[in-house]
Amino acid sequence: MLRLIKRNYFLLISLFLIFYFGFNLVSGERGFFSYIEKKEFLSDLKKEEISLINKIEEKDHKNSLLSDNLDLDFIETLIRERFLFGKEDETIYIINK
Repeated sequence: MLRLIKRNYFLLISLFLIFYFGFNLVSGERGFFSYIEKKEFLSDLKKEEISLINKIEEKDHKNSLLSDNLDLDFIETLIRERFLFGKEDETIYIINK
């Protein structure tokens, strides 16, 4: 048995190294599966970033309507939505979502 191992020493070491590097290539902290998970996580973060940027731009636009040039139509819309005010002879319906 010992003679057989000595004769195939290079083959055994080569097989061990192939299995070792193959296993680490696929799994582990820096493996292929971890790479795919991190790529999906990055994609989710980019989508969330785009969503947050859109929300910031929307808030910025509403803020500019209230501060730079006072937009009376926007103020009327805010009053109607927040305080449920209406004009005379106007009926307001509240629809629960």
